[in-house]
Amino acid sequence: MNKRKLFSVFAFIMASLVSIQANAKSYTIGVAVANLQADFFNQIKQSVEAETLRLGDKMVAVDAHGDSATQVNQIQDLITRKVDAIIYIPAGATAASVPIKAAHKAGIPVIAVDRNPEGTPGDTFVATDSVAAAHILANYVAKITNGKGNIGLIQGQIGTTPQIEREKGFNQGLANFPNLKIVEHQASTMWMQDEGFKIGQDMLLRNPSINVFFGEADALALGGAQAAKVANQKVVTVGFDGDPAGLRAVRDGVLAATITQQTQYMGRLAVRSAIDLIEGRYVPAEQKTAGILTTKENVEQFIKSHP
Repeated sequence: MNKRKLFSVFAFIMASLVSIQANAKSYTIGVAVANLQADFFNQIKQSVEAETLRLGDKMVAVDAHGDSATQVNQIQDLITRKVDAIIYIPAGATAASVPIKAAHKAGIPVIAVDRNPEGTPGDTFVATDSVAAAHILANYVAKITNGKGNIGLIQGQIGTTPQIEREKGFNQGLANFPNLKIVEHQASTMWMQDEGFKIGQDMLLRNPSINVFFGEADALALGGAQAAKVANQKVVTVGFDGDPAGLRAVRDGVLAATITQQTQYMGRLAVRSAIDLIEGRYVPAEQKTAGILTTKENVEQFIKSHP
């Protein structure tokens, strides 16, 4: 094929693509976020916003501020506004299935992100493979402690998918290290740093032999590290999420490691899944992404550009 013909074919394909994009229907996607005070959820929301804008769609976001009852009402409002799909991050385990049932009754697909209500899952579930990632994190803790230590586990919100899966994976990783064991555990309600600080203080008072903290979110880990500093105790602390504050803490040696979640990719994947579901295309029931073990050796790349 000569250059003139090749150019003509290329021009036709590009014109067709532009025409398809111009004629594509615009959708309104509702985004129900658990709590925008948590950086992880905020990153997901920002990624969803950027992707919907890029595709020419609209986004309507609501923030439950960690309250399940508020979120149920907010999603009912999204249904009343006739959004085409809902990206849903449940505000806890209580009543988490109610919004999905209501949306499905109205014929609206639901993309669950990070947390998937038991018994009434979303049409697809976008999340980090927290079991595998927490297993890797436990192995890293064993490596830097020579397989010996007393761990204080600062738990997330009990009953939520990340709390269950991160704990499961971490315990699986510890199974091969009998001298590295969890001696204290206590749950937060909002995954916040001030809770991690208070829990860390309580644990160190009850059990001063603790020399490792695992905070099931970076905010909880940062609170635990702060508690150890105030108590003037040397405690190896690791987190989970790869929040900007957590990444800086790894760089500065406050946290020994974290797991970086691919929040920007997860947001884009949620939007694309929403459009596929609206248009009747197949979407897998679960879409798990890899969590990346992040230490001083590789943290700078994620500070510069979050995946």
